[in-house]
Amino acid sequence: MKKNSSVETSAGTKGLWYGLVGVVSFSLSLPATRLAVADLDPVVVGLGRALVAALLAAGLLLVTRTPRPSRSQLRGLLLVALGVVVGFPLLSAWAMQRVPAAHGAIVIGVLPLATALASVMRAGERPSGRFWVLSLMGAAVVVGYVLADGGGQLQAADAWLLGAVAAAALGYAEGGRLARELGGWQVICWALVLAAPVLVFPVAQAVRAHGLHAGPMAWAGFAYVSMVSMFLGFFAWYHGLALGGVARVGQLQLLQPFLTILASAALLGETISGRTLLAAGLVILIVAMGRRAAVSPVAQSVLAKAK
Repeated sequence: MKKNSSVETSAGTKGLWYGLVGVVSFSLSLPATRLAVADLDPVVVGLGRALVAALLAAGLLLVTRTPRPSRSQLRGLLLVALGVVVGFPLLSAWAMQRVPAAHGAIVIGVLPLATALASVMRAGERPSGRFWVLSLMGAAVVVGYVLADGGGQLQAADAWLLGAVAAAALGYAEGGRLARELGGWQVICWALVLAAPVLVFPVAQAVRAHGLHAGPMAWAGFAYVSMVSMFLGFFAWYHGLALGGVARVGQLQLLQPFLTILASAALLGETISGRTLLAAGLVILIVAMGRRAAVSPVAQSVLAKAK
């Protein structure tokens, strides 16, 4: 029993570290998207980045001669593609035309709670009561910050952002489950390859209608969301979810809004208020408390395969 407990603890710790790498990678997504949509059409940014990443994914799958997923795994991969390849990138790109990246980052701060809910439905996890209390506390801090920052009101673009949250939560939970069977990088690679054929037409139409005229900063933003946000960041993220559990590792996303705000200040010149720093401190405290909140463990055979 002690040996099994030690294995779970080790896997959980590794999962948190991999998850943190993923969160840091994703924290630049909104600022980079905002840079890109300043010159490029949102469809080109939101879906075109998946086509670029799909080319990289296809090449990696071919070089490594990765076996094809089973029929049941393909169904799950389609959900991953719908959530993180199509839904989140497109909806967030539309929103970034209308609100600052810092504001969008805070709205997306409810993603950990949404991911925990999705982990119950898709990954079969059972978080404890303490876990749910801490999750709700974290979400309350984030929502309170949004309302205070927006003068007590949500903005129209928040609807797109909340849709992006729902899409990402589904893709994260399903991807974390599949990563226990396929491996973290294989999940995002197969999801990208599956989605690519249906993305070609809308991206081509957007390019035809709006062109590809953009400055260096816009192309830099597009390159980041294509190669890191849509590809490399998921290698660490899905591996972390598989090792540490979707719900627990997903709580690290509470840090993402504030990392994004720091990036927005550095890249876009957006300001950081004392209220932002206070909210960030509260969220970091909640994440630390949630580290030991119980979540039903993943079977040892599954953890061994994920490692």
